[in-house]
Amino acid sequence: MDDKYENPEKAFDGSLSGFLTAILNNDRVRPSYWNVRTFLLMQPAVYSQTAYYPFSSTMYQQNDSYSDQYWNNFYYANSNGSGPLSMYRAMQVLYNSMDSATKVTNRIYMEAARVVLYDQASQVVDMWGDMPFTEAGSLETSSTIVNAKFDSQVDLYKTFLDSLAVAASYFKTAASLSAFTRADILSSGSIDKWQRYANSIRLRLLMRMSNYDETTAQTAIMEMLNNSAAYPLVDGNNVANYSPGTSDILLKPLTNNINSLKDGLTELPSHYAPDYMLNTVMLPANDPRIPAMFDKYGVTIKDTFYPNATYQAMPISFNSSQQEANYGKYAIWDSATFLVNAYLPGIVITAPEVNFIKAEAYERWGSTASAKAAYDLAVKQSVSFYYYLNATNTSIAAVTKPSDAVIADFVDNGVAYTGSSANKLSEIWTQKWLHFGFLQSIQAWAEYRRTGYPQLTFPTATLAGYTTPPTRLVYTSTEKAYNAENYEVVQPKDLRTNKVFWDVN
Repeated sequence: MDDKYENPEKAFDGSLSGFLTAILNNDRVRPSYWNVRTFLLMQPAVYSQTAYYPFSSTMYQQNDSYSDQYWNNFYYANSNGSGPLSMYRAMQVLYNSMDSATKVTNRIYMEAARVVLYDQASQVVDMWGDMPFTEAGSLETSSTIVNAKFDSQVDLYKTFLDSLAVAASYFKTAASLSAFTRADILSSGSIDKWQRYANSIRLRLLMRMSNYDETTAQTAIMEMLNNSAAYPLVDGNNVANYSPGTSDILLKPLTNNINSLKDGLTELPSHYAPDYMLNTVMLPANDPRIPAMFDKYGVTIKDTFYPNATYQAMPISFNSSQQEANYGKYAIWDSATFLVNAYLPGIVITAPEVNFIKAEAYERWGSTASAKAAYDLAVKQSVSFYYYLNATNTSIAAVTKPSDAVIADFVDNGVAYTGSSANKLSEIWTQKWLHFGFLQSIQAWAEYRRTGYPQLTFPTATLAGYTTPPTRLVYTSTEKAYNAENYEVVQPKDLRTNKVFWDVN
């Protein structure tokens, strides 16, 4: 029967171009409803306070089912994620079956897929620590199921860093293919952007581990920053009014997408402005990003809506009764930018993040003047980035971006790069956290754990064992059940209070 009646929903002859498109088409990268609603807003956005969350006894308890889905989506594809590891393993099998000449032509697909794989894998490490990797994906490579060992997170980071360097070096001289351009739904076949993507993720990971192994991180980072010709980065070409749509690594929504984040943000609810972000960081500085990021909101009385006079976030200290009674008095995420925007891209890495990394590197290991220049640029680019997101909405008029003079005054006075080196680093880390927001809350949580900034205060939950946020995610029930023998090896350190290796504060 199988020979006579092929399944029309399955492909029997894979292509590297098709696999690359599949690995890129990932709703764990795009701001899809499911990813934002069930994972980001329930775990990393809560633990980093990049989104509002209702007070409850279980507010810091990891949701095992939803975490399990995220974990599994890395290993195999389904409707919510592309399964980058399984896709990459299938690509390896096909690539290894080719002759030498064909491999040379098709290597571009493997290097691009490898950058994406290690980018996604590093985020799994940053949340869980040790993970099955080198032995995972046996079904694709050998048509057998082998329960994979948990690889050391330190060893994995080394693998990621070395492999990203190889990929970036390859893209220096690689020539694009028309088929690659069609398959590349992330960067439209731009070899330059792939080189910058690989270099920039490597830069991110080096800085992430810099408190654990400062010598290695400092040497590699400063080599990159001191030779921009050899190591081009996603830095917006050092222009404040840069074009995120062409410069940053962003995964655009599919052309037939009509969904927005309205349900994902309002169901929990998580659409109210985060307290520390708006009240403590942005309002005192008269931050020009506020109109692009938030709505003032208001209350409805007898069918009449009365807008709030000012922007103000609901205090995180409110208990559930206070939250329920007062929610209309406080700001929410902007409708055009976030709530009803079907054109929001998936954010992979942006110029502001890269320039914040540069600023930290220069402040720690170089010139404070260079650090200030990179910091000022990063903040200005972050303003450009959020007004770009606001303008992607085609159904609601965009808000007007402030003039360069207003933005310059904000940078010089509202968030000035002054004081001791420690004060300057705290400014870098706080502004970087703000820039990430809930859309990049995985990165925000990682940086908060690495740096301790911003200095957040978390209300105490009442559920025993879960009174405070975790320092890592615990392994999921499915992994424990189906990979029990290998899980036993890591079980002693599978605690929510243990730390990922780079978290040495």
